[in-house]
Amino acid sequence: MSPATAPAGPGGTDLSNRTNRTNRTDLTNLTNLTEAPLDRAAGRALLADLAGPGAAGTLGSLDALAPGFPDWIVTSLFGGIYQRPGLALRDRQIANLAALTALGGVEPQLADHVRYSRRIGLTEMEITEVMVGLAPYVGLPKALAGLRVAAATFAESTAETAASDDETAAPENAAETATTNATTAEAEA
Repeated sequence: MSPATAPAGPGGTDLSNRTNRTNRTDLTNLTNLTEAPLDRAAGRALLADLAGPGAAGTLGSLDALAPGFPDWIVTSLFGGIYQRPGLALRDRQIANLAALTALGGVEPQLADHVRYSRRIGLTEMEITEVMVGLAPYVGLPKALAGLRVAAATFAESTAETAASDDETAAPENAAETATTNATTAEAEA
Protein backbone atom coordinates (compact mmCIF):
# COMPACT_ATOMS: atom_id res chain seq x y z
CA MET A 1 0.00 0.00 0.00
CA SER A 2 1.47 3.33 -0.97
CA PRO A 3 1.69 6.15 1.56
CA ALA A 4 -0.95 8.03 -0.43
CA THR A 5 -3.51 5.23 0.00
CA ALA A 6 -2.52 4.05 3.49
CA PRO A 7 -5.30 4.48 6.07
CA ALA A 8 -4.64 7.40 8.35
CA GLY A 9 -5.09 7.14 12.07
CA PRO A 10 -5.28 9.93 14.64
CA GLY A 11 -2.99 12.78 13.72
CA GLY A 12 -2.44 11.31 10.26
CA THR A 13 -0.56 8.27 11.61
CA ASP A 14 0.05 5.61 8.96
CA LEU A 15 -1.94 2.55 10.10
CA SER A 16 -0.68 0.25 7.36
CA ASN A 17 2.28 -0.82 9.50
CA ARG A 18 0.77 -1.87 12.82
CA THR A 19 4.17 -2.93 14.17
CA ASN A 20 5.28 0.70 14.20
CA ARG A 21 4.50 1.54 17.83
CA THR A 22 6.45 4.77 18.05
CA ASN A 23 3.52 6.79 16.69
CA ARG A 24 0.98 5.36 19.11
CA THR A 25 -0.33 7.26 22.10
CA ASP A 26 1.00 5.90 25.37
CA LEU A 27 -2.04 4.68 27.34
CA THR A 28 -0.13 3.28 30.30
CA ASN A 29 -0.73 6.51 32.24
CA LEU A 30 -4.49 6.00 32.37
CA THR A 31 -4.47 4.75 35.94
CA ASN A 32 -7.18 7.16 37.02
CA LEU A 33 -9.95 5.45 35.03
CA THR A 34 -12.76 3.85 37.00
CA GLU A 35 -12.62 0.12 36.56
CA ALA A 36 -15.67 -1.31 34.80
CA PRO A 37 -17.48 -4.11 36.63
CA LEU A 38 -17.20 -7.41 34.76
CA ASP A 39 -18.70 -10.21 36.79
CA ARG A 40 -19.16 -13.41 34.78
CA ALA A 41 -21.00 -15.21 37.61
CA ALA A 42 -23.41 -12.27 38.10
CA GLY A 43 -23.95 -12.17 34.33
CA ARG A 44 -24.81 -15.85 34.19
CA ALA A 45 -27.16 -15.55 37.16
CA LEU A 46 -28.93 -12.52 35.68
CA LEU A 47 -29.31 -14.13 32.27
CA ALA A 48 -30.69 -17.27 33.90
CA ASP A 49 -33.25 -15.13 35.75
CA LEU A 50 -34.19 -13.20 32.61
CA ALA A 51 -34.14 -15.95 30.01
CA GLY A 52 -34.85 -19.05 32.01
CA PRO A 53 -33.67 -22.48 30.95
CA GLY A 54 -33.75 -21.69 27.22
CA ALA A 55 -30.65 -19.48 27.43
CA ALA A 56 -28.25 -22.41 27.73
CA GLY A 57 -29.40 -23.94 24.45
CA THR A 58 -29.22 -20.66 22.56
CA LEU A 59 -25.79 -19.81 23.90
CA GLY A 60 -24.51 -23.35 23.33
CA SER A 61 -25.45 -23.29 19.66
CA LEU A 62 -23.94 -19.81 19.29
CA ASP A 63 -20.72 -20.98 20.95
CA ALA A 64 -20.47 -23.80 18.41
CA LEU A 65 -20.57 -21.19 15.66
CA ALA A 66 -18.50 -18.45 17.32
CA PRO A 67 -16.48 -19.93 20.22
CA GLY A 68 -16.12 -17.53 23.13
CA PHE A 69 -18.61 -14.99 21.79
CA PRO A 70 -21.48 -16.07 24.11
CA ASP A 71 -19.12 -15.78 27.10
CA TRP A 72 -18.22 -12.26 25.98
CA ILE A 73 -21.95 -11.40 25.73
CA VAL A 74 -22.74 -12.82 29.17
CA THR A 75 -19.68 -11.26 30.81
CA SER A 76 -19.66 -7.81 29.21
CA LEU A 77 -23.38 -7.26 28.81
CA PHE A 78 -25.15 -9.10 31.62
CA GLY A 79 -22.12 -9.14 33.93
CA GLY A 80 -20.99 -5.63 33.01
CA ILE A 81 -23.47 -3.09 31.63
CA TYR A 82 -26.43 -4.62 33.49
CA GLN A 83 -24.47 -4.53 36.76
CA ARG A 84 -23.90 -0.78 36.65
CA PRO A 85 -25.72 1.34 39.24
CA GLY A 86 -28.16 4.05 38.20
CA LEU A 87 -30.94 2.13 36.45
CA ALA A 88 -33.21 -0.53 37.82
CA LEU A 89 -33.48 -3.72 35.76
CA ARG A 90 -37.00 -2.70 34.72
CA ASP A 91 -35.71 0.62 33.36
CA ARG A 92 -32.88 -1.13 31.49
CA GLN A 93 -35.41 -3.42 29.87
CA ILE A 94 -37.54 -0.47 28.77
CA ALA A 95 -34.42 1.12 27.27
CA ASN A 96 -33.57 -2.17 25.53
CA LEU A 97 -37.08 -2.50 24.10
CA ALA A 98 -36.88 1.06 22.78
CA ALA A 99 -33.37 0.63 21.33
CA LEU A 100 -34.10 -2.69 19.63
CA THR A 101 -37.39 -1.40 18.20
CA ALA A 102 -35.67 1.75 16.94
CA LEU A 103 -32.84 -0.28 15.43
CA GLY A 104 -35.16 -2.62 13.54
CA GLY A 105 -34.11 -5.84 11.83
CA VAL A 106 -33.33 -7.53 15.16
CA GLU A 107 -36.60 -9.34 15.72
CA PRO A 108 -35.14 -12.37 17.55
CA GLN A 109 -33.39 -10.14 20.07
CA LEU A 110 -36.45 -7.92 20.46
CA ALA A 111 -38.63 -10.99 21.09
CA ASP A 112 -36.13 -12.18 23.73
CA HIS A 113 -36.28 -8.81 25.47
CA VAL A 114 -40.09 -8.78 25.33
CA ARG A 115 -39.97 -12.17 27.13
CA TYR A 116 -37.36 -10.89 29.59
CA SER A 117 -39.51 -7.82 30.28
CA ARG A 118 -42.54 -9.99 31.00
CA ARG A 119 -40.45 -12.19 33.32
CA ILE A 120 -39.45 -9.18 35.44
CA GLY A 121 -42.99 -7.86 35.68
CA LEU A 122 -43.66 -5.48 32.79
CA THR A 123 -47.22 -5.88 31.55
CA GLU A 124 -48.23 -6.36 27.95
CA MET A 125 -49.73 -2.87 28.06
CA GLU A 126 -46.47 -1.31 29.28
CA ILE A 127 -44.43 -3.08 26.59
CA THR A 128 -46.96 -2.03 23.95
CA GLU A 129 -46.85 1.58 25.13
CA VAL A 130 -43.05 1.66 24.87
CA MET A 131 -43.38 0.85 21.16
CA VAL A 132 -46.37 3.12 20.54
CA GLY A 133 -44.48 5.97 22.18
CA LEU A 134 -41.58 5.47 19.78
CA ALA A 135 -43.64 6.06 16.63
CA PRO A 136 -43.06 9.84 16.38
CA TYR A 137 -39.33 9.40 17.00
CA VAL A 138 -38.35 6.30 15.03
CA GLY A 139 -41.17 6.21 12.49
CA LEU A 140 -44.40 4.34 12.19
CA PRO A 141 -42.95 1.33 10.28
CA LYS A 142 -40.42 0.54 13.02
CA ALA A 143 -42.99 1.03 15.79
CA LEU A 144 -45.40 -1.27 13.93
CA ALA A 145 -42.66 -3.86 13.39
CA GLY A 146 -41.92 -3.76 17.12
CA LEU A 147 -45.61 -4.18 17.92
CA ARG A 148 -45.81 -7.20 15.59
CA VAL A 149 -42.89 -8.83 17.43
CA ALA A 150 -44.48 -8.04 20.79
CA ALA A 151 -47.89 -9.40 19.70
CA ALA A 152 -46.33 -12.62 18.41
CA THR A 153 -44.34 -13.02 21.63
CA PHE A 154 -47.44 -12.39 23.76
CA ALA A 155 -49.38 -14.99 21.71
CA GLU A 156 -46.53 -17.49 22.04
CA SER A 157 -46.49 -16.97 25.80
CA THR A 158 -50.27 -17.39 26.01
CA ALA A 159 -50.09 -20.60 23.95
CA GLU A 160 -47.30 -21.97 26.17
CA THR A 161 -49.30 -21.15 29.30
CA ALA A 162 -52.40 -22.84 27.87
CA ALA A 163 -50.40 -25.92 26.88
CA SER A 164 -48.86 -26.05 30.34
CA ASP A 165 -52.31 -25.76 31.91
CA ASP A 166 -53.60 -28.57 29.65
CA GLU A 167 -50.68 -30.82 30.63
CA THR A 168 -51.37 -30.14 34.28
CA ALA A 169 -55.08 -30.78 33.88
CA ALA A 170 -54.71 -33.87 31.67
CA PRO A 171 -53.63 -36.30 34.40
CA GLU A 172 -56.56 -35.25 36.58
CA ASN A 173 -58.97 -35.68 33.67
CA ALA A 174 -57.40 -39.03 32.80
CA ALA A 175 -57.87 -40.20 36.38
CA GLU A 176 -61.44 -38.95 36.34
CA THR A 177 -62.11 -40.75 33.06
CA ALA A 178 -60.58 -43.99 34.37
CA THR A 179 -62.69 -43.79 37.52
CA THR A 180 -65.85 -43.11 35.50
CA ASN A 181 -65.08 -45.98 33.12
CA ALA A 182 -64.45 -48.35 36.05
CA THR A 183 -67.70 -47.30 37.73
CA THR A 184 -69.62 -47.75 34.48
CA ALA A 185 -68.06 -51.18 33.93
CA GLU A 186 -69.01 -52.24 37.48
CA ALA A 187 -72.58 -51.02 37.01
CA GLU A 188 -72.93 -52.93 33.75
CA ALA A 189 -71.58 -56.12 35.34
